[in-house]
Amino acid sequence: MQTRHHHDWQTYDELLQKAAQWKQHLQQVKETPPAPERTWYAHDIMASLWHLESLFRELPASILDVFREGRIADIGGADGDLAFFMESMGLTVDLIDWPATNWNGLAGARALKDRLDAQGVSIHEVDLDSQFNLPAEQYDMVFLLGILYHLKNPFYTLETLARHCRYCCLSTRIARRTADRKVELEAAPVSYLLDPHECNNDPTNFWIFSAAGLLRLADRTGWNVLADNRVGDTKRSDPSSDDHDERMFLVLESRQFGS
Repeated sequence: MQTRHHHDWQTYDELLQKAAQWKQHLQQVKETPPAPERTWYAHDIMASLWHLESLFRELPASILDVFREGRIADIGGADGDLAFFMESMGLTVDLIDWPATNWNGLAGARALKDRLDAQGVSIHEVDLDSQFNLPAEQYDMVFLLGILYHLKNPFYTLETLARHCRYCCLSTRIARRTADRKVELEAAPVSYLLDPHECNNDPTNFWIFSAAGLLRLADRTGWNVLADNRVGDTKRSDPSSDDHDERMFLVLESRQFGS
């Protein structure tokens, strides 16, 4: 059974220290596969907390209160590493994903819930490409990390979340120009629609926004941008090349929360 730390931290630096300890703990928990013929999600889910560090340094310290006593939604959270970390800190978390597009059909998340005896995490199968409903009416924070470009209708998703979530931590791939370098995207509020096999040979990749396009989308769907940051290839990014991958991280505050 995991140890719940509750509120024995004060700063984002201290939160990251606990996150680093949690990653080490998860490595031990994940020593065996989640299920027969299934593998754990291959990428570092927790790394986003470090990418968000510079953003939270720009914001009032009071916003960190949502990590002490808020209700959290982790959408598209893969195996739920982040969700289970937040639960270990004493929070109630809804892990929301769809088995058909999840790396291991949610076997990883269900295995972690069982192995960690994580009573504070509920796993919900929700298809974000449908006219979906959220498990709870209100959330203090939603994590939407690395998911937006996998959604057919990102406008509807963000608009729906804005009515139910006070804050949102969002990251998604963006691009400065097309892969052939012929069309500049950086300054225009646009999005590029990928061919089914253009990016990582993954047909669930759809919309790659320009930075201006992503900021326009956030505004049009009811969010104020509190802080933003860009990582990866911040000079020559394009929608599909592995070596020209750029991500934008945003902390958003809803203008529609509770409406």
